[in-house]
Amino acid sequence: MRSTPQTLAAIAGLVAVGLLATGCTTTPTETAVGDPISGGTFTYASGDAQPSCLDPHVGGNFPQALVSAQYLESLVSRDDNGAIIPWLAESWTTTDDGLVWDFTLQDDVTFTDGTPLNASAVQANVAHVLDPNTASSTGYLALGKVASTEAVSDTVVRFELTEPDSALLESLSQPWLAIQSPTGLERSKDENCEAPVGTGPFIVDSWVKQNAITLVRNDDYNSPPADAAHEGPAYLETIVWRFIPESATRYAALQSGEVDLIDNAQPDTIVQAEASDTLVHLDSPRPGASNRIELNGGKAPFDDVLVREAFIRSANVDDAVTSLFQGTATRSYAALGSREPLAVGRDDLFDYDPDAANALLDEAGWSERDSEGYRVKNGERLNVQFPVSTNQSIPAEQSIFEQIQATAKQTGFEVSLAPLDISSWYGALGANEYDAVSAPYTKAGPDVLRVLYHSDGIVPAPSGYFANLAQVSDPEIDALLTEAAQISDETERAALYADAQNRLLEGFHLLPLYDQQNHFLLQADVQGMRTLPSVSVPTLYDTWLNR
Repeated sequence: MRSTPQTLAAIAGLVAVGLLATGCTTTPTETAVGDPISGGTFTYASGDAQPSCLDPHVGGNFPQALVSAQYLESLVSRDDNGAIIPWLAESWTTTDDGLVWDFTLQDDVTFTDGTPLNASAVQANVAHVLDPNTASSTGYLALGKVASTEAVSDTVVRFELTEPDSALLESLSQPWLAIQSPTGLERSKDENCEAPVGTGPFIVDSWVKQNAITLVRNDDYNSPPADAAHEGPAYLETIVWRFIPESATRYAALQSGEVDLIDNAQPDTIVQAEASDTLVHLDSPRPGASNRIELNGGKAPFDDVLVREAFIRSANVDDAVTSLFQGTATRSYAALGSREPLAVGRDDLFDYDPDAANALLDEAGWSERDSEGYRVKNGERLNVQFPVSTNQSIPAEQSIFEQIQATAKQTGFEVSLAPLDISSWYGALGANEYDAVSAPYTKAGPDVLRVLYHSDGIVPAPSGYFANLAQVSDPEIDALLTEAAQISDETERAALYADAQNRLLEGFHLLPLYDQQNHFLLQADVQGMRTLPSVSVPTLYDTWLNR
């Protein structure tokens, strides 16, 4: 098997668009394939938790983005260089002050329920995301600067902002702001959650909870993004989207041919698959933030920067990543992932140094130890509550947390790992019952730093989720991130984001681990599959089966 960084072979030797401009692409077979074959059923096996709602406006998590990218579409997309390209909006303009944006829509697109795509439909979607009853999180935060919308004409929709937003187009490219039928949105929330209606190449046909979602081809499809490999309807006739949480079972299903693709591939299975001639590895790390552990500075013990630094100096992450990920992940020292050109890495701040950690804890007043070797102060043990989402953290990642638990114990931290299902995990975060947490968050571009670390992010969204889990409240960081989001000059933006990142890292608010992982394994006869550059979710529009 050959591994490809972002994208798999497309048609007759052509290669589908990938995500990294620097990444090479390879075909999954040794010889060129023929013309695409229309028809067939594609079975996708996900290791993520099954969404509670198929409408990504509601909440807004990654499992929703994975499946909804097959039946919903966005106003704009991104290409492999990160440039914004047309999708449902064929063009756009903005005023010099950046406060007004006009989007011109394609004029011949219809939702699969027969409702036309027009400016009023886009207005209905913005209103739906911002409605507190929708309980949006990711989409709601992305539209935080949108004051109002206006239907200038049937095909032109206007966004009026409270302040300039240099990340608006990046936000609109994401699945959590995909455009749905306004007729569908008029249904009850439960009805729309069962089967959202979009303009996409597939249609939600049925959903058997805890089993599978069945999608069928939209034979009238005519609105692919500008970087798609073909036009017209999709090749696949049916997609069966299964949920198989156990990694070994998921890989066995792929090996046997029971499924065509698995996500959340584990390091050991990636290594095994790369030795196979029948499987292909697609590595597509997510944009935006790195995978990191946030330290809750809003309460003890991590309201003390000395204790935060001591914890970070107690974590032997380098050795853990090397031993557990078998070359499938690279250690990060940045708040942003490697796909972000403005990422600032500071490896000097994240050395494993137990001697320094011990000295820092002594300085912070945690100078005594109890009979079990844990640090104590004023009769209280130095305890770190660390809830872990078993639905979002793969076993190798959970093992990293256990290794951090072990090395931190040597300097006197008691790290209490609490494996939780996703609902209980969200509950713990919402109740502020955590001291450290690893929480994936996907938003393309450096503006994700504002979402994650501006003090405004401590205020919960309508869903109850708040993104600033480190509870950073630093006026200087706020000012840097606010200004960076308002200006368009790339050099000035880069300098502001660099200053903000250095201040975040030097404040030891987070412990970077590695990129947010997206490893897919699939059958070698699957052709034309790629991931959307906006958030690295698969799109099966160009996919076909060479069998």
